[in-house]
Amino acid sequence: MKRRVLLAVGVLVAGLVSPAVAHAAEPLEYVALGDSSAAGPLILPQIDLPCTRSGVNYPHVAAAKLGAKLTDVTCSGAVIPDFSGRQFGFVPPQYNALKSTTDLVTVAIGGNDTGLVAAALSCINVFPAPAGISCKARYTAGGRDQLADRITATAPAFGQALDRIRALAPNARILVTGYGTYIRPGGCYPQIPVWPVDADYLQATVDRLNAMLAAQSAAHGATYVDLRKPSIGHDACAPIGQRWLEGLVPTSDAAPLHPSRAGMAAFGNLVAAAAS
Repeated sequence: MKRRVLLAVGVLVAGLVSPAVAHAAEPLEYVALGDSSAAGPLILPQIDLPCTRSGVNYPHVAAAKLGAKLTDVTCSGAVIPDFSGRQFGFVPPQYNALKSTTDLVTVAIGGNDTGLVAAALSCINVFPAPAGISCKARYTAGGRDQLADRITATAPAFGQALDRIRALAPNARILVTGYGTYIRPGGCYPQIPVWPVDADYLQATVDRLNAMLAAQSAAHGATYVDLRKPSIGHDACAPIGQRWLEGLVPTSDAAPLHPSRAGMAAFGNLVAAAAS
C-alpha cells in the first residue's frame, strides 16, 4: 500500500514539475536583423556570401554567451525596406525569420538608409587642407545639413519597423544596437585621410543617428544598446591590436569602416549582457 501511495505521489510531482523543467531547458530563440554593422562582411568564416555574413559576428557571439538558438538574417547593404522586401532581388525578407515563439530580436539598421558609408568615403582627402574640399562644407552648404535631414526623414520608417517586429514577434525582447565610435575627436590625419573638421562632422553625424535610434527605441518599446561609449579608444585611429572598428584600409579580415573581429566580440558581449 505504501509503495502505491509513493508511486502516486511521484507521478503527481512529475506531472507538475516536468513541463516547467522541459520549458526551462528550451534554448532562447534569438533572431538577428540588420545590416553589415551586424553581419560582419569579410570576417572569416563567411557563412553567407550574398550577404557577406560572418559566423563570428556579434549575433553569433551573443548567442553563444546566452546559449541561444540563433536565426541570423543580417545582410550587408540592408536598408529598412529589405526587412519586408527581397534584398538583391532574391534574399528573403528579414521579417520572415520572426515568429510568435521568438524570445529575443536584435536590430542593427539605419547607416545605409541615411547614406553614412557613402558620405564617409566622400570625405577622403589625400592632401591636407586647403588642397581639397571639406565634406562638411559640402553637406552643410546653404545652411542645411543634408545628412541630418536624412536621419530625421528615416526616423518614422524605423519606428514603424519596430512596431512591425513587435507584431510579428509579440513575446520577444527587442534590442536595438547603435553604431560605434569610428573616429576620435580631430581624427588622425594622414593615417585616416580625413581632415579634422570632417572627422568631427562624421562622428557627430553617427552620434546623431544613434540618438535617433535611441529615441525611436524608447518610443516603440525596444531597448537601445549603446556601442558608442564602450568603443571610445577602440576607433579606427587606435593601435592595430586595440581597434574594434576598421579604417579605410583594414588591418584585419574585415571590411573598411566596419567592426573588426575584436569589435564583433566586444559588441556581442555587450548585447548578451543587455539581454540577460
